Amino acid sequence: MIADRNVFDRLATWYETAKVERRESSESREVELRCVSPLGQTSLYPDDLPLVFLTRNDARLMPGFLAHYRSLGVTRFICVDDASTDGTREYLLGEPDVDLWASTLRHWEARHGRLWREALFALYGGERWYVNVDSDEFLVYDDCENRTLWSVIHALEDLKISRLPAPMLDMYPIDLGAADVNQLKTRAPWEIADHFDSRGYSLATTTRAITVKGGARHREFDSDLELIKYPLIFWDEDCRFGAGIHQPLPFQRNFSSVLGALLHFALFADYKEIAEDAVSGGPHFDGSAAHARTQEARSSTDLLQLFTHSSVKFGGSKQLLRLGFITPVPRAAAGGER
Repeated sequence: MIADRNVFDRLATWYETAKVERRESSESREVELRCVSPLGQTSLYPDDLPLVFLTRNDARLMPGFLAHYRSLGVTRFICVDDASTDGTREYLLGEPDVDLWASTLRHWEARHGRLWREALFALYGGERWYVNVDSDEFLVYDDCENRTLWSVIHALEDLKISRLPAPMLDMYPIDLGAADVNQLKTRAPWEIADHFDSRGYSLATTTRAITVKGGARHREFDSDLELIKYPLIFWDEDCRFGAGIHQPLPFQRNFSSVLGALLHFALFADYKEIAEDAVSGGPHFDGSAAHARTQEARSSTDLLQLFTHSSVKFGGSKQLLRLGFITPVPRAAAGGER
C-alpha cells in the first residue's frame, strides 16, 4: 500500500505538475503515423476495451501476448510497429482485432515512443480507459485468472482512481540457454521464463509518482531502471506522458495502491540478439544503456545464470498477492462486474 501523503507532498506534486505541463506545452510536436491494416483504422465503441502497445521484433511473443489480453477482456489492439524484420508486422496484419500503425520515425525519435502513444490516444479518442503496455509486458492483478479488466475498471471507478500502478517483474528461466523461444508457439511465456526475484526491491514516492527499483537486472547487471508503470489508464484531455512513461501527467493521479504487476519477458535463449537490437534502437524501453551492460555480461560468459536464492517460480496472482507485490482489487458495486 502507498501511505497517505501529507498536504506538503500534495502541494509539491501540484507544483511539479504545473511546471512540467508548461514545458510540455511549449515543446509539443506532431508525429506522423499511418494505419497499414487492410481495413484501416477501426472506430471504438463505448463498450470496447482498447490496448495500445509498441513492438519491434517480438513475433515470438505475439501469440501469447494477444491471447493473454483477449482473456482479460481487450477487444481492440492498437499497435505501432517499429520497423520489425522478424515477421511481427506480417503476423499482426493477419489478426482482425489489431489496428497496425507505422511511422517514418524510429522509437527514440518519437521520444521513446511517447509521441506515438499520445497520437494514438488522440486518434482513437479520450474520456475512456486504455491498456497501455509494450509487447513483452503481461499484466496480472488479483484473481486475473477469473476476472476481466472490466471488473478492475469498475472497482477503480468506485474508488475514484483513474490509473493502475504496476511494477515490472523481470521473468527468467532457471537455465537461460535451454529457454528455446520456439516453445512459445505452444506454451505461455511464464511457463518457460518461469522465475522472478522475490525480494531485493525498493518502493518509495517522489513528487511525481511511485518509484520501484531492483529485481534481476539490478542484481545481475547493476541496472537502475525504473520499474513502475501505469498499464491501465483513464485517458482524458489532461493526460500527457510528460517526463516519461513512468510518470504520466497529471502527477496527482499516480499515487494509488500497487494493484497489478507487469510480467516482463525479455530473457530467453535469444537474449543476446534482443539486447543487440535494443542497443541499436529498438523499443525495449528505457534502455540501450542497460541492455548494453546486459549484452556485455551475456557475451562474457558461456551461460548466464540468473537463478539465485531469491528466485521463486511464478505461481499466479495469488502468489504475488501473498508476497506483497500486488494488493487486493476490491469487488465493484453491484452490477459493475463483467
